Amino acid sequence: MELRHYIIFGCATIVLQLFIYFFNRTLYWLFSGKISHKTRRAIFLFNYLAANIIVVLTITRIQPLFRLSAFILICLLFSAFVSIALAVIHKLLCRWFDSEKLNRILRICYPIGVFGLFGLSLYNAYTPVTIHYQITLDKPLATPLRIGMASDFHLGKLFGGDKMDELAEIFNREKVDLILLPGDIMDDNVNAYLAENMQPHLAKLKAPLGVYATLGNHDLFGDQQRIADEMQKAGIQVLWDRAITINDQFVIIGRNDDLLRSRPSTEELLQNVNTRLPVFLMDHRPTEILRHAELPIDVQVSGHAHKGQVFPANIITKLMYRLHYGYEKIGNGHFFVTSGYGFWGIPMRLGSQSEVFIIDVKGKN
Repeated sequence: MELRHYIIFGCATIVLQLFIYFFNRTLYWLFSGKISHKTRRAIFLFNYLAANIIVVLTITRIQPLFRLSAFILICLLFSAFVSIALAVIHKLLCRWFDSEKLNRILRICYPIGVFGLFGLSLYNAYTPVTIHYQITLDKPLATPLRIGMASDFHLGKLFGGDKMDELAEIFNREKVDLILLPGDIMDDNVNAYLAENMQPHLAKLKAPLGVYATLGNHDLFGDQQRIADEMQKAGIQVLWDRAITINDQFVIIGRNDDLLRSRPSTEELLQNVNTRLPVFLMDHRPTEILRHAELPIDVQVSGHAHKGQVFPANIITKLMYRLHYGYEKIGNGHFFVTSGYGFWGIPMRLGSQSEVFIIDVKGKN
């Protein structure tokens, strides 16, 4: 596990204590007068111990329980959101309403609010939106080009073949010329992919000028060769730190995730490239955008950040990256970062949604 992961989990552990405190206070309020003081203390102690033990086991990898840890944090987060909202409502209305009656109504609202957030998060995770962009390059392009871009599928037990069918339908409906998939296609390995026979579904991704992908960090956890092989079998050309010229019209560069410390620099990958042609770069993480803005790169597509996936994590990703989500023209380059078509860990998205980018590209007259 990388150093940044330990930092993230360390921060999450600290925040966890605050969330547990809010949750315990909420339970006390919900069951006020219905449970004894001794029972309340036992419940509070159990919540602290259970949640912290699970997180510690995950961080130390004694018993990795990433999904369970994420689910606990999400439950506590949603509970905190609703509890804070109800506390504010109570503060605003207590002067005009009987306190006991108001508390009774707010206690009913609590589970409705929590389950409402879960429902919205599931909807955002499994219901993709299509976002269109139009750009004009500073280089000639023989004919306009429509690029379909999606990333971060994390194909596994919770996200599989039916979502690939839906993605293929989106690309077909949009009549894309080219498909770019900048990483995290699989969820760490191909075990679930093979068990669920997802290859025929992934193979439905087709475009006249081809389907190209590069590897993300979750594709590089030791099973990268099998992942690349399965993608190739599905008709997707995996660019392992290399460039390819399409019909002498434009160049596509695929760059492996920086989890591979030995990967070549972007400058090295550009050495044998005709940069008079439009250059499209797939780089999973948007970590070197400012550096790439000084190079002859016309379009970069990235993912990885998931737009934080669940608010308020988007605040963290915004601080981490020059561009953590969306589109920006920097210098002569056009940079795109998607929140992803799938999700990591658990099927929850709040403040972000599963999405597909459709990029219409024109050349300079």
